[in-house]
Amino acid sequence: MQKWFHAASITPLLLLAACGGGQAASDSTSSSASKSQNTKVVQQDQSSGSRTKGSQKFVKVQTFTFKDDGTIPNNPYFQVLIYPGAFKGRTDQIVNTFKKNNWGNNWVDGVFPYHHFHSTSHEVLGVISGEATLRLGGEQGKDFKVKAGDVVVLPAGTGHKRLSASNDFSIAGGYPDGRDYDLQTKESPQYKENISKVGKAKQDPVYGEQGPLLSIWKKR
Repeated sequence: MQKWFHAASITPLLLLAACGGGQAASDSTSSSASKSQNTKVVQQDQSSGSRTKGSQKFVKVQTFTFKDDGTIPNNPYFQVLIYPGAFKGRTDQIVNTFKKNNWGNNWVDGVFPYHHFHSTSHEVLGVISGEATLRLGGEQGKDFKVKAGDVVVLPAGTGHKRLSASNDFSIAGGYPDGRDYDLQTKESPQYKENISKVGKAKQDPVYGEQGPLLSIWKKR
């Protein structure tokens, strides 16, 4: 595993990045990745807007499920969740909110430019600045444009890769209960077994005990 360290502007701590290091300025999408192969996307919810649960208002989450493609296992139990603009205008609160909601072991950095996944933990990503195009689900997955304020929750095993990013792209990560994580690029029986053991998170990383993750992700 290649380790990258980045001094986060919002805290004085050095944070270990699980998903990437500083990318080249304005790196461009490769020709082989410019067209997304969506055959492995088996569910998606493109709805937007917001709704209220109790006294708390939250953005309506987009959900996606990806199949095992033989290299990237993805997750057969839980969906990828995207929270468009959840921190719009307040991206300085992303890391502290993740911590408060028990998604710790945080870092601030970039996303690696190759397909990888974590078999031992779910991961939340919150865009602090700039914008990027990420491919989720492996080579035959789907491309997503993310920008400052957006949040992405990746269940264990979900492939992710940076295709392109703006000069100022910066993203924060976190893990339920501050779990340790691995970094893998090719599935194996052991990694798939690891994924099967990673249960439902106890809190939503954005909204805590009232968040949509708790109702979208079903207990096994």
